[in-house]
Amino acid sequence: MDTRHKILILDDDTDWLALCRELFAALPSHPEILTANNAKRALALIETEPVRLLVCDLKMPRIDGLQMLAIVRRRFPELRTIVLSGLEDEDYRARAYALGVDLFWLKTEMQRNSKLFAECLESLLGRDNEPGFRGIQSKSLMDIIQMECLSRTSTVLRITRGALVAKLWIQDGELIDAEADGARGEPAFQRLLAWKSGTFENLPPEPDRERTIQKPVNALLLESAQTLDETANPSTEPASIESASHRKTMWKLAQLTREGAEFVIVVPPPGQGEPEALGTQHFTAYAGWAQRAAEIASCLGDRLEAGPLSHIAGQNLERQVLLLPQGDRTFMVGWPTDAEGNLPDKSRKLVASWDS
Repeated sequence: MDTRHKILILDDDTDWLALCRELFAALPSHPEILTANNAKRALALIETEPVRLLVCDLKMPRIDGLQMLAIVRRRFPELRTIVLSGLEDEDYRARAYALGVDLFWLKTEMQRNSKLFAECLESLLGRDNEPGFRGIQSKSLMDIIQMECLSRTSTVLRITRGALVAKLWIQDGELIDAEADGARGEPAFQRLLAWKSGTFENLPPEPDRERTIQKPVNALLLESAQTLDETANPSTEPASIESASHRKTMWKLAQLTREGAEFVIVVPPPGQGEPEALGTQHFTAYAGWAQRAAEIASCLGDRLEAGPLSHIAGQNLERQVLLLPQGDRTFMVGWPTDAEGNLPDKSRKLVASWDS
């Protein structure tokens, strides 16, 4: 009995399909490679074959890659997906990750770093319960950083966790800068290492990047490991537990203040607990409305085959509200009427950092 996993490659370029077939067939696990040059053919294969991983281009005639990914996420939620595109566009990247893709790679980067890309493929073909960062699931972020520094590479690591995006700049094997959650340098690096999961990718190096981190990377990793160990083994004394809860509440209030939001309401699935709120005491009616609105929008999206709900926006004389799904919960974020900027993106960032 053939127990090899199946990889389906979707691209309208026949020469590229042939190149990928040759590369993927050489993987250590020797997967079976299927190809399709249009979305209709790819969907037919997914319906009839036990496909483990879909590698999809974005720019295709009729049904493009983003439409295809929306259909796949709704009809085949367990299927793992990689975007392999020639479009170097941050908007496409963000939209693809919003649809739940596991990795987004540029075709040029895949050809330049084929070994790392092959490791990513093998990882996504592996077991479901392997922890870590998607891309190399058996490794922690510390492992990934050490691997890049030991190999004396120059690269920018882009790490994504939901709507949160962080970057690490590595030059000739030395960590020189970091950005995460509004911070830069060592504070950003410490925040980033607290992330338990996410997706990473290698971007081209930026040799002119200003250096803000002077410590050796091993010293930083050791300090972070000690901090994380203390966090993972807290005191069980009631006073300590109460203090930790207070710190978490104050941190969330600080998040609200920093982003300029008025409140956040978290609505669990029906029958799985009570809504939580921070920044407002009058949340029962809001929570009920949020739950009903999310259910109606989900049903409408299924009927129209429009993909998952992105967000619902509303406004009255007192405030603006954004409704966003996050896993099995629904978040409502309230903003002042004069709030500026891209409120959907600001709300997603706030929601993504809520439980980090």
